[in-house]
Amino acid sequence: MPCKRKNILRILSLLLAMPLLGVSLPAAQYQGGRPGGPRAGGRRGPMSPDNRLKQMTKNFDLTADQQAKIKPILENEQKKMQDLRNESRGDRQSMFQKMMQVRQDTSDQIRAQLNGKQKDKFDKMEKRRQERMQNRRRGPMGGPGGDNAGGPPQN
Repeated sequence: MPCKRKNILRILSLLLAMPLLGVSLPAAQYQGGRPGGPRAGGRRGPMSPDNRLKQMTKNFDLTADQQAKIKPILENEQKKMQDLRNESRGDRQSMFQKMMQVRQDTSDQIRAQLNGKQKDKFDKMEKRRQERMQNRRRGPMGGPGGDNAGGPPQN
C-alpha cells in the first residue's frame, strides 16, 4: 500500500508540474527578445557593420582588399542612419526619404568596389530587398503597413 501512495504522489507531482513546464519552455525560445533568439525572423534592428561585412563576404566572396574598402562605407552609413534617427523629431516621412538616399549612396559606393560577377549578384539582392520594402509598405491586401505581404521572403 505505501508503494501505491508513492506512485500516486509521483503522478500528481508530474501532473502539477506539467503546466509549469509548458510556461518555461516557450520562454526559453525568446532569448534576445525575439522568438528563436536574436535576429530570428520578424522585424529586427539593423545589423552592425561588422556583421554586414561578414554576410557580404560570404555572399559575394569579397577579397581582403574589398573588405577593407567596404567596411568604412558600412560604418559611415550606420553613423548617418543613427544621426537621422536622433535628429528626426516626428517627421517620419522626411527621415524615411533621407534614409533611402543614404541607403542608395551606400549601395552605389559598395557596388563600385565589386567585380562584374559580384555586381550581378549584388544587383539581384538589391532588387529583392527593394521588392520586400515595397511589399511591407503596401501591407497585406494592399492596406497600409505590415510584413509578409506578397508571400514568403525570397533568399
